Amino acid sequence: MGERIGFIGLGIMGRPMAGHVLDAGFTVTVWNRTRSKTTPLVERGAAAAASPREVAAASDITITMVADTPDVLDVILGPQGVAHGVRPGSVVVDMSTISPAATREVARRLAERGAEMLDAPVSGGEKGAIDGTLSIMVGGKPEVFERVLPVFQKMGRQIVHLGESGAGQVTKACNQLVLSLTLLGVAEALTLARKAGVDPAKVRAALLGGFAQSRVLELHGQRMLDRNFAPGFRTRLYHKDMGIVTETGRSVGMPLLGGSLAAQLYQVAMNQGLGEMDYSVLARVVAGLGGTES
Repeated sequence: MGERIGFIGLGIMGRPMAGHVLDAGFTVTVWNRTRSKTTPLVERGAAAAASPREVAAASDITITMVADTPDVLDVILGPQGVAHGVRPGSVVVDMSTISPAATREVARRLAERGAEMLDAPVSGGEKGAIDGTLSIMVGGKPEVFERVLPVFQKMGRQIVHLGESGAGQVTKACNQLVLSLTLLGVAEALTLARKAGVDPAKVRAALLGGFAQSRVLELHGQRMLDRNFAPGFRTRLYHKDMGIVTETGRSVGMPLLGGSLAAQLYQVAMNQGLGEMDYSVLARVVAGLGGTES
C-alpha cells in the first residue's frame, strides 16, 4: 500500500477502525491520549507516535477519531497538533462528529499549510466499527475523496461524498436527528403498550412486519425490552451530538421541534446520571415520564 496512514483516537470506535486499515496492509502510525490504548495495534505492526504532530509528519493521510469539537481542535490545531507536522499535499480526515462550522475553520487553517481536509463522520456504532460496515458521510473536494476512498472502504460499507467541506457533518447531524426521533417513537410505543396492558415484546414483533419497521425498532427496541443498556454508543456522546443538531438548526434558521424535544430528553438522561449507558437508555427516561419502569 502506497499511502502511509496516521490514526489519532483509539477509543471504542477508533481502535477497530484503525485495525481494519492496518489489516489491509497499510503502514499505520497511531497516537492516543491514553498511551496504553496503542499497545494492541503496535503489537500487530503499527508504529506509535509521541504526539499528533509526529503522526502527521509520518503520514500521507492522517485520520482523527475523537470525542468532540474541542478535542478535534486540540489534536489538529493545538501546540502539538497535526497542523504543525502536516506536509503540503497530505490529507487530514476527521471522522469525529463535530460542528460543521468548526470543520470549515479547521479546513481553512490546514489549507494555509498546503494540506487538504475531508470531514467524514460515521454511523453504525461500535458494532459497525468492529464489522467494518460503517456508513461514512464525506465532505470535501471530490478528487481528495477519491484519493482516500480505498482507505474508507476498509472501514465502511456505505460511503457517500456529499459536497464541500462541512457537508459530511451536516449529514451526520441529519442522521442523528432522524435516529433520535425514531428512538423516541420506539420508546414511547413500547411504554404505551406496557401501560395499556399489552405485551411490548409482541407489539414490537407486530410492528416489525409493517411500515413501522426499522433498524432502531429491531435492534434498540430489543435492547429496551431486555433493559440492556450496556454502551454501544454512550448517552453522553449522543447528548453532545444532539447539541450539534440544534446548533446546526439555529445556524441556518431551521426550527427543529422534534429534535429540540429529543435533545431535552437526553439532557434529562444526563441529569439522571445515565451518561455512560447506551443511548437507547432514552427508554428509561420515557418510562419514568409514564410512571413505569423501563
